[in-house]
Amino acid sequence: MTSLSGKTAIVTGAGRGLGKAMAQGMVDAGANVVLVELDRDVLDQAAAEIGKGCIAAAGDVSNPDDAKRILADCLAAFGGLHILVNNAGLGPERFRDTDRSNAKMIWEIDLADWRLYLDVNTTGHFVMTQAVMPHLLSQDWGRIVNVTTSLDTMTNYTNGAYGPSKAGAEALATMIAGGVAGTGVTCNVLIPGGPADTRMISATGVYENRDKLIQPDVMVPPLLELVSEEGGKINNRRFRAALWDTSIGADENLQNCGDPIAWPQLGGKAIRPDNDPRGNKNTGNENG
Repeated sequence: MTSLSGKTAIVTGAGRGLGKAMAQGMVDAGANVVLVELDRDVLDQAAAEIGKGCIAAAGDVSNPDDAKRILADCLAAFGGLHILVNNAGLGPERFRDTDRSNAKMIWEIDLADWRLYLDVNTTGHFVMTQAVMPHLLSQDWGRIVNVTTSLDTMTNYTNGAYGPSKAGAEALATMIAGGVAGTGVTCNVLIPGGPADTRMISATGVYENRDKLIQPDVMVPPLLELVSEEGGKINNRRFRAALWDTSIGADENLQNCGDPIAWPQLGGKAIRPDNDPRGNKNTGNENG
């Protein structure tokens, strides 16, 4: 197992599901971990179950004051910070049942829900990154891992505000990655790769048999690679954890499981003043 001895991480949404599994995996690898969760009871239970090597920090990841306090608690408890995992999120279950038969169309959802999903799933990534980035840059070492979702999920019309909020998080991740290139800090995306056994997937219909879902602990092996010393060579990539094969080497897995963040191969089609729209190659990156 990759050793994270001497490293400290903040994991948001760490009270259950993917976040708890990733936090446990990093503690097992020797890291100190700050567990962040809005629900205090869930947070305290997770901290008790993980035990030594972690502290609990309740807070709203979209609130800048809470983000600053979480960082302060981390530095006070462990004397440093090296890793941020932006995992906290709300799922599409708020907008439809598992079979999607009662899905609200995007124009039918409440404005309050729209804002809530953007706050948690997009703004939360921004606020937490903004809070920790000066510290990471000052030490020339940092790892940021953001949890988004598949392109299919982002664009499925039955997913309400979940899809747009996760699409925003995907675009944000590649902008962070571009900004930190060459600094010693990296930003990558990690997703399960399909429906996972978390509270976001209701235990009904095709998802009644939870054994058929992707289990949260699949996130751990690729996460440990991304946040390791060797992970410094990986930036602006997204990885599907369910494809990670622990029987083969990291380099082969990184090739098999990875793609560029935000699918840049779909861009470059904008007509710009310096291009001939009748056929000359486009050098821009806007997709207008």
